Amino acid sequence: MKGKNNQKQEENQKAEEAPMEKKDEGYFDQALRPDNFNDYIGQEKVKENLKIIIEAAKRREETADHMLFSGQAGLGKTTLAMLVAREMKSGLKITSGPALKKVGDLAAVLSNLEPREVLFIDEAHRLNHLVEEFLYPAMESQKLHLIVGKGTGARTISLDLPPFTLVAATTRADLLSAPLRSRFGASFKLDYYNQQDIEKIIIRSAGLLTVKIEREAIRILAEASRATPRIANRLLKRARDYAEVRGDGIVTEEIAKKALELLEVDFLGLEPHDRKLIQVVIEKFNGGPVGIETLAAALNEERGVIEEVYEPYLMSVGFLHRTPAGRVITEAAYKHLGIKTREQKLLEEAGF
Repeated sequence: MKGKNNQKQEENQKAEEAPMEKKDEGYFDQALRPDNFNDYIGQEKVKENLKIIIEAAKRREETADHMLFSGQAGLGKTTLAMLVAREMKSGLKITSGPALKKVGDLAAVLSNLEPREVLFIDEAHRLNHLVEEFLYPAMESQKLHLIVGKGTGARTISLDLPPFTLVAATTRADLLSAPLRSRFGASFKLDYYNQQDIEKIIIRSAGLLTVKIEREAIRILAEASRATPRIANRLLKRARDYAEVRGDGIVTEEIAKKALELLEVDFLGLEPHDRKLIQVVIEKFNGGPVGIETLAAALNEERGVIEEVYEPYLMSVGFLHRTPAGRVITEAAYKHLGIKTREQKLLEEAGF
């Protein structure tokens, strides 16, 4: 009897835990990804070009050309790669530049591809140069040339690969080598989203997450999303959490503002590290110009993080300029943070 009771308790516990397992963050992140191009909001020109490329390839019963997606993190490059594979009715293998450290790593991935499969390489600008060179013949003629042995006994063998489509993504297209870039049949740059598209994304995501949200709250979250879908979805989930814990479950204008305040995100989407960068340039370097290496040392941050994560959005909102002499903070940034410019201070001292 005791054994049966224990078994019953375990079954009840599993039944209670099952819905929770289904609703973890990973599940929601995957659920928010569009299933087709119609559900993918924004990047209209990119979508239209992809539809034509894919439809033409399907009519010819060929693989689609290799594709390169560039743009800042969170703009939907991985999602587009998934949609390309889905529209081609092909399988999808995912890897990244840093994961392909040796030629053997690349050979293992390529040799396991199925005919007409899509291979997605994220962070393609971080590919090892030697690995990159072995990728060229694979892209051009579906051949993998391997060197067997060492010294005078070394020889080259060629392996035939099935036809495949390589989709690469990068946040730094300028770091891609010219030979690699030239081997892509189609190259697309994803831009920041406009306010209207971000609001549509939030509305769609709120529906999928069954979150009740007011119109004004949608606007506030969209403005703070840095024109990036991934951030918009993250802010929506955090506002949902705040509404459930501190409110009645509805994301109102007030709830949205309080959630952003708790996250230290202002109405334009600037986070603490953004404000710190601006303040350091103003306070330590009189607003600039300041070189990137000097700025990285002052912030105790990697140069790549500053260039790839912090600067793009600050430049897009007109708070930072890159000049030949270095980085310069604009008057708009002074105004946003409520800091007086040197000219304003001089005018005040002069009695104006």
